[in-house]
Amino acid sequence: MHLPRTLRHQAPSLLLLVAGGCSLHGAPAFSIAGAYFPGWMICALIGVGVAVGLRVAFVLAGIDAVLSLRLFTYTSLGVMAALLSWLLCFGP
Repeated sequence: MHLPRTLRHQAPSLLLLVAGGCSLHGAPAFSIAGAYFPGWMICALIGVGVAVGLRVAFVLAGIDAVLSLRLFTYTSLGVMAALLSWLLCFGP
């Protein structure tokens, strides 16, 4: 099967764009007890911890009973905390 002429000339450029995300430094990782954990996993655990902590705080304050979409509320709070921690740790 023959590739069209334009695609044949553009293929190396497309491969360079795809490989542009690769770097020599590697992904951000933390050494915990001798094992390396990726940065996104640490930020996800921070997000889960914040969501659980806010749930406990909302239940104690009586705000939880007022919420209509609890699953989406706590999920979005956890995602916001995870993204904020990623931005603060690894951002520009």
